[in-house]
Formats: sequence, C-alpha cells, structure tokens
Amino acid sequence: MIPAYNEAPRISRILQVVTTLPQLGEILVVDDGSADDTAAVARAVGGVRVIRLETNQGKGGAMAAGVAATDASVLLFLDADLVGLTQQHVLDLLNPVIAGEVDMSVGVFRGGRVFTDLAQVLVPYISGQRALIREVFSTLPGPEQRRSGIEAHLTRHARASRYRVRHVAIEGVTHAMKEEKLGLARGAVARARMYSEIIRVLLTPHGS
Repeated sequence: MIPAYNEAPRISRILQVVTTLPQLGEILVVDDGSADDTAAVARAVGGVRVIRLETNQGKGGAMAAGVAATDASVLLFLDADLVGLTQQHVLDLLNPVIAGEVDMSVGVFRGGRVFTDLAQVLVPYISGQRALIREVFSTLPGPEQRRSGIEAHLTRHARASRYRVRHVAIEGVTHAMKEEKLGLARGAVARARMYSEIIRVLLTPHGS
C-alpha cells in the first residue's frame, strides 16, 4: 500500500518495482486528495488499484482508508517518493512477517543520503517502510487522527501491545526531501509541521 499526496513526478518509480513482485497480492495506491495527477499516473501502471480521497486526510487517514479497502492479512506500507528501492528491499521487509518471525518489520535507511540516514538512525520509529500483520493496524486507536505522526503512533502501539518488532536495514534507499519538492521555504514549513505532528503523538498518552 502506498499513500501518496502530490507525488505524480515520483510515484511511477516505486510502482515499477512493486508491480513486478508476485508475492504482493494487491498493490493499492491511496491518493490523499492530491492537487496534481498522482491518481492518473498510478492508474496508468498496470496491476495497480487506486483509491482517491477527495480531500486531504493526512497520512494516517490515507493509510486507514487503504486498510479498510483491503482484506489482506499482511500489510506492506511504502512511501511514494522512495529513491533506490529494489525488489530485494521489499522482500527483506515482507519475508520475516510472512514467515511468522515478527509481527512488524520496520525499514531503516542505510547508505543513502546522510540526512535521511541520520534521521532514521536517531528515530527509526518514524519510517514509512514497514510490513505488519493486519492485527497490529486493526487494533491501533485512532489512526486517521494522527496524520504524519502515524508511524510513531503505530510503533508505540506495537511496542506497548508486545507485538514483535524488527528493524530491517534497507541499503542505498532514500527519499525526495520536502525542500526538493516544495522549495526551501515551503519545504521547511512542511517539515516543521510533520515533526510537530510526530511530537504531538509522542506526547499523547498511549490509547488516547
């Protein structure tokens, strides 16, 4: 599942990877109220199901809408703006969950960009690359309210509920930074908003 907001220039790159993997029973893109052609670009790729939300719900809302639209027992979440993702990276995330070794695997960037690598070393719980059994998400309180804090919320819930979590290094992967997408000023504002939403989640008592 790939939640996406204004990712038309970038999303085809990741779809070219995931659509060649027979292990993925369904590939779902949730267009979170994009103002660009994200949905059209995704629909143009064969084997992709697209759900379009009319208004922006935030990442947590997009993920919740996607989960509600599928009955898959194992969920895979990937960011739409990844650079350097390969089939093996996807399998490294999926296989431990499918094999029953863990309940959730979280991908952590290594050997990509210094800034994104450092961010994920310091706070790996914010990574958007993860595979998990459906139960982890279905027992998550209020995912649609968490916006960019959804990954922190998901990781904290998994730990508190004693689900088995494993960090998986995904070498050579990074993503487009907000300042590249939006320009320096707008990107900095968007980054500040994202981190404020993550901090809000971390300061909210679990289960609230």
